[in-house]
Amino acid sequence: MGALDGRRVLLVIGGGIAAYKALDLIRRLRERGAAVRCVLTKGAQEFVTPLAAAALSGQRAHTDLFDRADEADIGHIKLARDADAVVVAPATANTLARMAGGHAPDLASTVLLATTLPILIAPAMNVRMWLHPATQRNLALLKGDGVAVVGPNVGRMAEAETGPGRMAEPDEIADAVEALLGGAPEEKPLSGRHLLVTSGPTHEPIDPVRYLANRSSGKQGHAIAAAAAAAGARVTLVSGPVTLPDPPGVAVVRVETAREMLEAVEAALPADIAVFAAAVADWRPAAFGDQKIKKGPEGPPPLALTENPDILATIARRTEGRPPLVVGFAAETTDVIAHARAKIARKGCDLIVANDVSAATGVMGGDRNSVHLIGRDGSLETWPTMGKDEVARRLVARLGQHAASP
Repeated sequence: MGALDGRRVLLVIGGGIAAYKALDLIRRLRERGAAVRCVLTKGAQEFVTPLAAAALSGQRAHTDLFDRADEADIGHIKLARDADAVVVAPATANTLARMAGGHAPDLASTVLLATTLPILIAPAMNVRMWLHPATQRNLALLKGDGVAVVGPNVGRMAEAETGPGRMAEPDEIADAVEALLGGAPEEKPLSGRHLLVTSGPTHEPIDPVRYLANRSSGKQGHAIAAAAAAAGARVTLVSGPVTLPDPPGVAVVRVETAREMLEAVEAALPADIAVFAAAVADWRPAAFGDQKIKKGPEGPPPLALTENPDILATIARRTEGRPPLVVGFAAETTDVIAHARAKIARKGCDLIVANDVSAATGVMGGDRNSVHLIGRDGSLETWPTMGKDEVARRLVARLGQHAASP
């Protein structure tokens, strides 16, 4: 049985580029047992068609406030009543403004004004529109009226800008619908557990101005920390320099260098589970210049390197205070599985999450990932490409299974 068996969801699709995700949301809701009926705004129809929404939902999609057949029996009122919840995805800035102001110039806004059902909105818009004081005022009004909100996420926009404003992923929205309707008892598989996560790059200083670094954004590690907190864990996130917001409900320790990260990790122990997702620099400059190194006639100065501490191996091979479950990450550009298997044997961890970070994949700094889970017993599991938030939720679910095992 699906968690939403017997539930009826009215999906209002707003007019933004994220409308294409609403089609996947229909599928996700139906997979969980919900019946879905759709209302498309005029703007939504610029991105997706009523026919596509109808084909996926199995029911006629509604578009027109003055449809003769529907309005013969006051169809907009029936739509506003004949469901268990209303979901607005994407909820554009214009939609939020209409909802907050009580304006009803079209079918979607009329239904939203006429309904007494629980409402869930999934905002999606340009980062500047999201951060505008007017949008934030409208959001505060809607929250005060009892409207539930999921997202938005931080990521790259259609306009090549980056920041908050990306619509939550369809599975996240479906999870929020379940929570809104109480469709499934809230599971907290990591309740009472302490989870330690590392995330992001490290910066290894050359002089007061320059440093060695890598392209890690921290998105995967931060997503794991957020998913673990949602699963009930007490989470300590040790983060290198990133531009991401702190995950909600997570204790964050910020560091710069690999040595600082190791020190922070050891200070955070004991932990039940440790996930080392950070891309720690293997080397650092052997000497640090107190002053900015200047160009001179002698040419480039020599840059001698020395090895950084191996944080994963250090914790995995502890004789005292080792977390019962230690998870490493293997970011490879060739022979991903072979290198990851060698790494799990060399480091002494229990599980490796391996991925291909070569330039063509767009994984490093991107929003999607394709991973292989490799166990110390040689087991291999390959997941399809998906959003990093979904990778995090699946990994945390797997960690919950390990934690529950005797």
